[in-house]
Amino acid sequence: MTEETRESGRRPARTLVAIPAWNERGSIAAVIATVREHRPDAHILVVNDGSTDDTAALAQAAGATVVSLPFNVGVGGAMRTAFLYAKRNDYEALVQVDADGQHDPADLDRVLDGLAEADVVVGTRFHPDSMYFVGGPRRWAMVLLSKSLSRMNRGPISDPTSGFRSAGPRAIDLFATDYPAEYLGDTVGSLAIAIRRGLVIHEVPVTMYFRQHGRPSKNALWSALYLGRASLAILATGLKGKSTPRSDAA
Repeated sequence: MTEETRESGRRPARTLVAIPAWNERGSIAAVIATVREHRPDAHILVVNDGSTDDTAALAQAAGATVVSLPFNVGVGGAMRTAFLYAKRNDYEALVQVDADGQHDPADLDRVLDGLAEADVVVGTRFHPDSMYFVGGPRRWAMVLLSKSLSRMNRGPISDPTSGFRSAGPRAIDLFATDYPAEYLGDTVGSLAIAIRRGLVIHEVPVTMYFRQHGRPSKNALWSALYLGRASLAILATGLKGKSTPRSDAA
């Protein structure tokens, strides 16, 4: 983000809302309509991640630009495509919104406005006014991962698996070429990469809902085991070897 943008606090002029979608015919049109209601100035890109239903056609009919992948590569691979699209088309900000209706587009301004002071803004569902609940082993693993990443970031990351997040120019440039495609790479892995490269990461409170349509790609136990493994890996490595010094000014 430019110094002028940071100092004035004004919102980036060219914003891309990226929506990765895999078999989301039940919700995609409504999500696009709600995004447009709250941010009519933003361009909407749906990355159709190898859907076997009519997600792509419904997204296009709703007015979004659609890029279709030939087979399912997961959210990480779909978002890598979105970041490459954003870089090639000179967008100043990208915000990820899930296609299943979990993210509330009413919070788009809050997530995007945070880019006035950061390169990546993570929307956290864990705050005093939130009704969102995650329990059991998955929650324990998330707490451990949160503490590990927050210490390395030198700032709070209370919801490291949140996919509701925005990226400014430095993050777009980085993620267009270096973005993990494995499961949860778009959340945990991308934060680790951003911290290593000295990007500024902040978080803001947002509202999230439970999935209304479709099904998650992994079950809760599998997710908890993966998060636990990721936490141990981060603790072991300490995120050593940042390639650039940390700075609050891009």
